[in-house]
Amino acid sequence: MKTKILLIEDDKSLTELIRYNLTKANFIIHCESDGEEGLLVAQDLSPDLILLDWMLPNLSGIEICRRIRRNKIMKNIPIIMLTARAEESDRIRGLDTGADDYVTKPFSPKELIARINAVLRRIRPALTSETLTFDDIILDVTSHKVSRGGLPVHLGPTEFNILRYFMENPGRVFSREQLLDNIWGNDIYVESRTVDVHIRRLRKALNDENLPDIIRTVRSAGYALDRKNTDE
Repeated sequence: MKTKILLIEDDKSLTELIRYNLTKANFIIHCESDGEEGLLVAQDLSPDLILLDWMLPNLSGIEICRRIRRNKIMKNIPIIMLTARAEESDRIRGLDTGADDYVTKPFSPKELIARINAVLRRIRPALTSETLTFDDIILDVTSHKVSRGGLPVHLGPTEFNILRYFMENPGRVFSREQLLDNIWGNDIYVESRTVDVHIRRLRKALNDENLPDIIRTVRSAGYALDRKNTDE
């Protein structure tokens, strides 16, 4: 699965430069120029990483970052701030608000891509690995094999893809609609309740030996892969 990045930036020429270079680097990029709209899209899109300008119309990047970190669904999304403010106090303020990195304008596309990859390796190492692990579960991306506690787990293609997506985003809560878009694709119509069916199948396969259920159901929000599996 390609890494999905949301860019919230109101400079059109910089947006096109970033879009071109990130697409060339094999990222999927979605661009927004308005702060309020960018925050709404972040919740709907569930990106793997957000590139966030400091100065934006209607809602500042700092406020967007603050709201994302307070949101139980989005709080674990990595954020890189993009800004012309180079003072140390500004960098500290951005990082203290919850940004994972801070890139000062002007910057080269190569530097930005290197920063993105560094943050992803640090925050979400699963994106750069062919073998994903969570607790006692091991998923081999290449051979499509899964094991738990050393025993093989037999999954259908859809359940495998759901588990892989969860393991690439441990602890993050995804709504049915977000899972539909990321697993099935937004160009295919599937009933949202179909997600519940596949989650039940995945749970049954993973818990076949009466092992603890690590798929957490969050009331009115969705599902997450988490060691804490009680409903919220």
